[in-house]
Amino acid sequence: MESDYKVKLEVFEGPLDLLLYLIKKEEVDIYDIPIERITNQYMEYLSLMQLLNLEVAGEFLVMAATLMYIKSRMLLPADQQVTDAEAEEGEDPRWELIRQLVEYKKFKEAAVQLARREEEQANVFTRTGDSGIEVDAKEVPLAEVSIFDLIAAFNEVLKKANAREDFHEIYEERFTVSDKIEEILYTLRDRSEIGFLELFSESASRAEVVVTFLALLELIRLKRLRVRQPEAFGEIQVVKVTW
Repeated sequence: MESDYKVKLEVFEGPLDLLLYLIKKEEVDIYDIPIERITNQYMEYLSLMQLLNLEVAGEFLVMAATLMYIKSRMLLPADQQVTDAEAEEGEDPRWELIRQLVEYKKFKEAAVQLARREEEQANVFTRTGDSGIEVDAKEVPLAEVSIFDLIAAFNEVLKKANAREDFHEIYEERFTVSDKIEEILYTLRDRSEIGFLELFSESASRAEVVVTFLALLELIRLKRLRVRQPEAFGEIQVVKVTW
C-alpha cells in the first residue's frame, strides 16, 4: 500500500460534525448524550481515519481528549468527582459540549436553509425553441453522503471481511491506489452505478480493502464518481459521473 498517500478532500467535516453524525446514527437525545458509547464510537472513527491516512486535523484529537476527560469524570463515583468549580456547582460535565453541539447544529441548519433558498431562487427551468415547454436545465443532484457515512460503510466492509475464513493478509502483493482507480473505472465501464459493498467483493486482504477505499475517495474528489444514499444510513450507491 502507498503509505505516503494522503486523501485530501475539498470539504472535510470537523469533530462536531462527527459527533452530530453519531448522535443521529445512534438516535440519542443531544441533551442526554450517552458519553461512554459516543466516546467509544468517536475513537473508533478516529482510528479508521488514521488507518486510511486521512488528514486528521488537530481539533479531532482535542475533541478526543475532551471526550475522554468527560467520560472519566462521569465514570467516577460522586464522592470522587473532581472538585473544580463546575463539580461544586453540580453541573453535568457534558454540558459545555452539549452547548457547543446545539449552537453548531443551529448554524448548520441555518446554512442548509440558506442553501435551499438560493437553489429555489436559481432558474432551473429554461424554455426551448418556440414550443413553450419547460425542461429541467440541471441534473437532479444526488443525495449528500458525508465522509462519515463512507467511513461507516468501510468499517462494515472490514468487519465482514475479517469474519470470512478465506480473508487473510497477502504480504507479497502490493496494491496501489492508481491500480485500484483503474480497476474501479474498468468495473464501471458498462455500468452507470455499483453498490458500495460490491466494490469490495473480490478483495482478498485487509490492505486491498483499504487501498480500494482510498481509490474510491480519490475518484470522488476528482468528480469521476459520486455517491448517493436512498435513505439515511442506508446502503450507499457509487454512481459514475457522465459529462
